[in-house]
Amino acid sequence: MVEAPIVEVEAEAGVVWLRLNRPEALNALNRRLTGALEDALERIAAMDDTRVVVVAGRGRAFCAGNDIKEMEAVTGDEAEALARRHAALMARFAALPQVTIAAVDGHALGGGLMLAVAQDLRVASDRARFGLPEVTLGFNPGYGIARLLDIVAGGHARDLLLTGRTIHASEALRMGLVNRVVAPPTLEASVATLAADIARSPRGGLAATKEIVAAIRAGARGREAEGYGAALRTSAAARERIREFASRKKR
Repeated sequence: MVEAPIVEVEAEAGVVWLRLNRPEALNALNRRLTGALEDALERIAAMDDTRVVVVAGRGRAFCAGNDIKEMEAVTGDEAEALARRHAALMARFAALPQVTIAAVDGHALGGGLMLAVAQDLRVASDRARFGLPEVTLGFNPGYGIARLLDIVAGGHARDLLLTGRTIHASEALRMGLVNRVVAPPTLEASVATLAADIARSPRGGLAATKEIVAAIRAGARGREAEGYGAALRTSAAARERIREFASRKKR
């Protein structure tokens, strides 16, 4: 019997679905799953015809964070090395040229919440739950705090970080942690529609916009004008879209 892949990658019509497939462990991040995600991201980054990546989890959870069973056996030095590895993984998600969407159903806790935060957009089902329980266990989140503070207003982020409480999707929406909340049965269809809408835009403009946002977030000057000019100098897709738009306006 062939064992199912721990990370599933499905591509169609400019959209890739990347699914964590450890449902028996609530898709908790162990070393094997981490390695599979690293490999998947290397493949996806090279997919020139892909414009959108959707990250989801199989089963009852998006991702329950770091695998506690594995964490029980690690030393302090090993824990630090693993946290650095996970931080690099999240940075690789954020650096993908494609627009990324987290489709969150069930729990997104600890590293699972940080995995969702590493994506450009987050759509949650009404039964999604979010939290950073690390402080209740006696340690801090090992990665992702800066990105969380960038997305969620400081007071709300500190609430999550310092209380360790779990919040409902509706509160996550009010905080700005998620962009949309939908009924659980419609989550996949809703995300598929959003992904298809984004995938209609030329990849160059999407990638350039992501780069500018990342530069501004890092404190650098946003190169909006340069990117705008480069697109009109070199992008046949951009020129064609402008011609199509102008033609519709004339009609």
